[in-house]
Formats: sequence, C-alpha cells, structure tokens
Amino acid sequence: MATQPTGLKLREEHLCHGGKIQFYEHFSHTLGLSARFGVFLPPTACAGQKVPVVYALAGLTCTEETFLIKSTALAEAARLGLALVAPDTSPRGAGVPEEDKDWDLGTGAGFYLDATQQPWCKHYRMGSYIAQELPEIVEQALPLDSARRGIMGHSMGGHGALIHGLRAPTFWKSISAFAPIVHPAVVPWGQKAFTAYLGPDQATWRAYDAVSLLEDGYKHPNTILVDQGEADQFLQRELQPWHLQHAAEQAGQKLNLRQHAGYDHSYWFVQSFVADHLRYHAANLKAG
Repeated sequence: MATQPTGLKLREEHLCHGGKIQFYEHFSHTLGLSARFGVFLPPTACAGQKVPVVYALAGLTCTEETFLIKSTALAEAARLGLALVAPDTSPRGAGVPEEDKDWDLGTGAGFYLDATQQPWCKHYRMGSYIAQELPEIVEQALPLDSARRGIMGHSMGGHGALIHGLRAPTFWKSISAFAPIVHPAVVPWGQKAFTAYLGPDQATWRAYDAVSLLEDGYKHPNTILVDQGEADQFLQRELQPWHLQHAAEQAGQKLNLRQHAGYDHSYWFVQSFVADHLRYHAANLKAG
C-alpha cells in the first residue's frame, strides 16, 4: 500500500467481507477546512493489488458514512473486487450564517458544485473537491487504479454523479445514479441551492445541471444507468426523470433509465438495486 500523504488521518478501520472499511480525515486545501471520507477496500486491494474504484456520492443531510453503512453494497463490491470511496456531502463548520438553518441548503447540502456567491464561495467548493483533490489524495494513498474510475450517487448525489461524469467522461469511465435530481434548474431543491450558491443568473447554472449539459453537447461514451422508484415521494416535485430521458434521446446519449413500481426514495430502494449498479461499473471499468 502506498504511503499516506502528510495530513491524512485514519480515524477508524474495520474488517468487512474479507476487506477493510476505513474512515479518514484530512485538511482540504480546496474547501479550506477539514474533510472526511470513507473507503471500502476489497480483499484484492488489501493484498496490495490495484483495483477499480467507484466514488459514491450521498444525498441531502448525509455524511461520508451514509452510503457505506446503508446501501449494503460492500459484499458485492468485495466479490467484484471494486473499491468504494464515499465523501461527505458538504463542508463542515464553515461558519456561514444560518448554514444549519435548512436541511436542503448549507451543511449536508453542498450539491457537488463550486459556489461563486458570498458567503458560500470561500468553503463550498465540493465540485473541485470531487473532481480533483479527493481522487488525487485517495489514489495516491491507496491501491486504486486511476485509469478505472467510476462515479455513482443517490438523490443529490445522483445529480453529482451525472454532472461530474458528463463533464469529464475520460476521467469518470462509468456513471450511475439512484433517484437523481436530473434538472435542478427547474425544481425547488435546485433553484434554492443554485440561487444561493451561484446567483440569480441562470446561465451559470447550466454547468451543474445534467439536462442542460446534455443540451449543450456533453456526452459520455458509455451507457448511463439510472434507477427510479415510481412511488418516490419526490418524483413529481424534485426529480422528474423524464427531462433526462428526453435530453438523452435528443443528444444521442445512451441511457438505461429503469423505473420500478412501488419503490420510494429511501435506502431500502438503493439496497434493492445496488448490486446491479456495482456489476455495471465492474463491467465497464474492467473492460476499460
């Protein structure tokens, strides 16, 4: 295993499915604050072999622990020889006035973008953290193959996976999402966050909106996998996957949008189909 960069602190480590679950803390120069992330290393990685890695982005109110604990993904990841990296969902302790007032803005709601507006812009830079700093730190420290890197997410994290994957298709070789916010520019969650973080000029929002990216010519060479529950309590108001389907058809983007009767927005839904997502990533990353 590679030497850990200075400042990367291992907070917890547990054996799990023949591999290891680890939680780290480090000072992020991008965020200007301490940041935390979790990692699952399959048995092959623990033996020193470089393995494909999938970055898993969680949704509103979550932390670096949420996906790794609640998704039940680790057994399948161990079987497939996939590592998982789970970052936090926002900076913590930024000192922005009222950043803890609303559950859908501020703490736990970074939206995986770089804020440009005061008072958010100093620390709320999760976009660059996900796109640059975190992969560099993790892949330097651990036996992860940077040539075989995928991204997935749930809800707000699904939004993050889509925009990062579309914006950097050679960096992120595979993309999948559970119940993603596909067109934040037209739904309340996104409009609230984008107005606060990016300002009122909606032209600046397009860089962080998956539907707008497809409209503007961004594409991914691989099929994007998206699962959506038809009993999701946020389906009509916040998620609206039909926008993504239409934009993908118009752009010629390969999209496998699977809709499931009776399933809601919870991690019970994620648990039901997470093995499919890991197999999708493994097939794409190992082929790559």
